[in-house]
Amino acid sequence: MIKEDDGMGRRYGKCQWCERLLKADVERNGTSSLLKHVGRCQKNPDKLQDPTQTKLNLKKESNGDTSVKTWKHDDARIKKALLNLFVVGELPFKFVENEAFVEYTNALNAKVVLPSRHTISRNVSKFYIEERTKMLQFLSNPKTAIHLTTDTWTSSCQRTTYMVVTAHFIDENWMMHKRIINFREIDSHKGEDMGRELLDCICGWGMKNVMTITLDNAATNDKAIDFLVKKLPNLYEGGKNFQVRCMAHILNLIVKDGLKYQNYHVECIQKAVRYIRLSPQRINKFKKAMKDCGLQTKKFLCADTPTRWNSTFELLKSAYELREAFTEFGIRDKSYERDLDRVPENYDFEVVTEMVKFFEKFKTKTELVSATSKPLVNLFIREVLDVDIHLRKWSTKPMFLDMVKDMRTKYDKYWGAYNKMNDFMYFAVLLDPTTKSPFLLHAFKKMIGYMEPSLTPASMDIKARQMVREVENRMENLFMTYLERFDSGGSSQQEASQIAIDVDDDNDFFGDFLCTGGSNSDPTDNELQTYLKENIVNYKKDFSILGWWRVNAIRFPTIAQMAKDILAIQISSVASESAFSTCGRVVSEYQTSLSTLIVEALLCTHDWVRKSTNPIIDNVDDILNDDDIALEIAQTLNMLHIDDNDRGKKPMED
Repeated sequence: MIKEDDGMGRRYGKCQWCERLLKADVERNGTSSLLKHVGRCQKNPDKLQDPTQTKLNLKKESNGDTSVKTWKHDDARIKKALLNLFVVGELPFKFVENEAFVEYTNALNAKVVLPSRHTISRNVSKFYIEERTKMLQFLSNPKTAIHLTTDTWTSSCQRTTYMVVTAHFIDENWMMHKRIINFREIDSHKGEDMGRELLDCICGWGMKNVMTITLDNAATNDKAIDFLVKKLPNLYEGGKNFQVRCMAHILNLIVKDGLKYQNYHVECIQKAVRYIRLSPQRINKFKKAMKDCGLQTKKFLCADTPTRWNSTFELLKSAYELREAFTEFGIRDKSYERDLDRVPENYDFEVVTEMVKFFEKFKTKTELVSATSKPLVNLFIREVLDVDIHLRKWSTKPMFLDMVKDMRTKYDKYWGAYNKMNDFMYFAVLLDPTTKSPFLLHAFKKMIGYMEPSLTPASMDIKARQMVREVENRMENLFMTYLERFDSGGSSQQEASQIAIDVDDDNDFFGDFLCTGGSNSDPTDNELQTYLKENIVNYKKDFSILGWWRVNAIRFPTIAQMAKDILAIQISSVASESAFSTCGRVVSEYQTSLSTLIVEALLCTHDWVRKSTNPIIDNVDDILNDDDIALEIAQTLNMLHIDDNDRGKKPMED
C-alpha cells in the first residue's frame, strides 16, 4: 500500500498492484480493510503463483559442500512456530507488535502476516483446551497407569501456599512424559485437607489407575496418604506401597545432619570467601592474585547460600582449587588478616578437600535422582546401598566419626532395613534386564552381612535367597492381576545370551555386584519365571531400559505392561533445581487477580508447550500478568462450562 492524501486531511491507501484507493484513517477505519484487500487483490503476484509450488533453497554445509532443499510458504507451520516462540521463549505477547520484530519478520519472509497479541492469546487458549481434552482422554483410560508427584510453594509474603501436582507416565511408544496437571491455592496444611485436594485433582482428571504418589517426609503428607488410600479403589496391596518417599529429600536430611559438624576449618574458609566476595575491589584483587599465581582458569570463588547445602560444597571445592591465591591476596589486601579472626592455611585446605570428597557422593546422587526424563526407580536400591557403603567407608576416619554417626542414624531411619523399602523398588530391579534376581541376592547378602555379621556365609546365603523368593512371590501376585486385566498369554523362551559385562560406573556397590556375574536357570511355563530365569543382559552405561522393553515387549507382553507401569514411578518429588534446597519453594506475589482455574490453565499451558527443563515457577509472573491470555482462557472455559467448582464432584468409577 502507498500512502495517499486527498488534500483535505483524509488518508487513503493506494494498492500498488491494482491502484485502488481504500480509506485508511487510523482512528476511523483502522487497517483491517487494507489487509483484507491484499489477500483478495486479483493482481497480487502471490495469487498468480501456484501455492503448492516449492522454491529451491541453496545451503552451504560446514564441509564446504552445497545442498539443495525445497521450501514453500506454509501459514500453518508459521503459526505453530510463532506460538512456540512466544510460549517456550517466554516472550510477552505484546512483543509481536514490536517494530523491530515486525521489520525482522518481513526481512525473512515478506508474505508473513503477523497476528495481533490478542490473536496469539486466542491461539494459546485454543492450544490449552485441545491439549487438555487429549490429556483428559488419556489419563482417564483405566489402563493408563499414572504416578503423581506433588510439592508445595509459598508466596513471597508467606501468606499463600500453592500445591503443584505433576503426572508421570510412559506412553505406547515407550517414551517417558511428565505433565503439570494441578496448581492450586490450599487454605489448610492439615493432612486430610491436602488429601482432599489431591483427590479432587485425581477425580477432576478422571484418573482411575493412580499407582503411586511421591512426597517428602512431612507428617501431614502421611495423613494425606491415609486419606487417599481410603478413597481410591484397586490399589496394590491395599495401598501399602502407594506412597513413595522422596529420595532427594531424604538425602537432604542426611546431609543436613552432617553439616551440623562444620568444624573451624570449614568456617575459616567460609569467612575468607565471604570477605573476598564482599566488594568489587576485593574481587579484582583476588583475580590479580590468581593471575600472579599462574591460575589460568575462568573459575572463581562460589557464593554460599544458607538454604542450599550444595552451595557450601561448591564454595569449599572452588576455594580448594584456588587455594594458592589466598596467600597472594593477603599481600595485596592489608585488611584481610586484620578483619578476620584467622585466615586459611594449608592444613585448612587439606581438611576441606576431604570434606569435598565426602559430600561429592551426595551431590552426585541428588542430581541423579532428581531427573525426570528417564526411569530411575530401577536404580533406587543400588543408589541407596551405595550411600550405605560410602558412610561405612568414611566412618573409619577419626575426623568424620561423629559426623557420619549422626548421618548413619538418619539413613537407618528410612533405609536401614530391607522391609522399609517400597515393594515397587524391588520389582523395578527385577524388571531391569541387567540386574533381576542376581542383583537382589547380592544386595540382600550385603544387608544381612551388615545387620547380622555373626552369621556364617552359608546361613547368609540361605537367608538372602529366601528374601529374594519372597520378593519374586509378591511380584508374581501382581503379575497374576495383570494377566486378568490384560488377558495376555505367555511367550516362548529364547535362548539366553552369554553374560558380558562392560563396567563403566562410579557406583561402588553396583560395581561390586557386576563382579559376581549373573544367573541362568531352566525355563518354566510361567511368563514371569521365563523372564526372570534368563541370564541378565549386557550392562553398559548407555543401556536404555525403555529401549530394551520396546524391543522385547512381543516376547513378554504382560511383563512389558508391568514394566511400562512400574518404571514410570518417581523416586523424587522435586526437580533438580530445588533438590538441594533446605527451605520451601517460593512463588512471587501475583500482580493480577485471577481465578485459581485460570492460574492453573496458564501454568499447564506453559508446561505443555515448552520443552525446557527450567523450573516452571520461575517465570510464573510473566505468564500471569498477561491479561489477554487470562481473558481468552476464561472465556473458553466458560463456554465449555468448566469452573472452579466442577472438580471433585463426580466419584471415580471402578
